[in-house]
Amino acid sequence: MKTDKWFYELFLSQPGMLAELIPGIEASWQFAYSAPVIKEREFRLDGLFKPLSNNPLIPLVFAEAQMQTDFTFYGRYFAEIFLYLEQYQVKNTWRGLLILQNREQKLGPDLPYEDLLEQRIAKLYLSDLQNQQGLQSNFALLQLLVLDQEASANVGKRILHEAETEAEFQRRLTLIEAILANKFPDLTKEAIMQILDLKKTDITQSRFYQEIIQEGLQEGHEKGRQEGRQEGRQNEALILVLRLLNRRLGRLPVVQVERIQKLSIAELEDLGEALLDFTETTDLEVYLEKLG
Repeated sequence: MKTDKWFYELFLSQPGMLAELIPGIEASWQFAYSAPVIKEREFRLDGLFKPLSNNPLIPLVFAEAQMQTDFTFYGRYFAEIFLYLEQYQVKNTWRGLLILQNREQKLGPDLPYEDLLEQRIAKLYLSDLQNQQGLQSNFALLQLLVLDQEASANVGKRILHEAETEAEFQRRLTLIEAILANKFPDLTKEAIMQILDLKKTDITQSRFYQEIIQEGLQEGHEKGRQEGRQEGRQNEALILVLRLLNRRLGRLPVVQVERIQKLSIAELEDLGEALLDFTETTDLEVYLEKLG
């Protein structure tokens, strides 16, 4: 399974993941990722996270995802690291991160590298995540790699539900789609959307959307108590729809806001459902024109 690229896209798109996996790494440290070639034997590092800071105490991180037994792995891995340190005259300290299938995986004799493995290397065994419940989102994304289809769907839906912004929702969805497509090659994009139950688990079910609804309801109820039940319902619906449109499309033109303010409660409720399919302000413009 071609998971290497997915791993590093995951790390780059989920700030703080390295800090969660490697003791001593701070969440505020920033890294640039590359896959450099080391000369001599044409070694290619699986992944190198290089600090953006000039602070030599912030380590380079040599990351490797190894899913198969390989009795030459440790020798090759440490050879790559030290050739890189020598060739590029590295002045920083360094750490290693190994993402492995399970604890039974044979990677060659570890005695020659015992001190390095104990002091420099962090290991994540995916099999350890398999039966864990309620993992934080970063670990839950990794857990998808070892779950069956049904369990993957359930965890994927939870990860999406916990997204706090639309951008985060889309980033997580992209990562989940990628790993499910690799794990279950028979699944089409439509099938993946179906098992993730996106008609129910889409943006309307995410935490940030629910918070918007609650804010809108509270503001609407407050205005309703002041201006009467009917006008309060009108304001409630108006505030909610405008807030959702602003989150989805950005700041609306004044002319569109004024047009929406004139809609009835029923029209506002219909717009609240329709806006889930909008991707740009022209979609809203076309919708409003159809209302006359």
